[in-house]
Amino acid sequence: MKKPVSKADIRDELIEETERFLKKGGAVNEIPRGLSGNNPGDPPAFMNRRLFIEPKAPRTLVPEVVAAIEARRKEKYRTKPSPKNRLPRPRRKIIYDDFGEPLRRVWIEE
Repeated sequence: MKKPVSKADIRDELIEETERFLKKGGAVNEIPRGLSGNNPGDPPAFMNRRLFIEPKAPRTLVPEVVAAIEARRKEKYRTKPSPKNRLPRPRRKIIYDDFGEPLRRVWIEE
């Protein structure tokens, strides 16, 4: 199993690459803290990207596929017939007074 790369490994690799760059004669410019890399007059970066450049592609309907999907959907919601030999089950009913307040619960046979 391959060992996952840890943050320490990445940090060590970056330090080595930086040292190689400096040994080859490269230079690093120090930027004072709080100074941004963006120019104040530039528009925001999200406004520079253009989305949806290509034209809208035409779509082709496939009627048999749509019909199969609709048939499966209707079958899913179809009610199943109840068994005919079902015995009546008791049901709980709430008795209310004249003001709509519940008085008691009773069981009734259907």
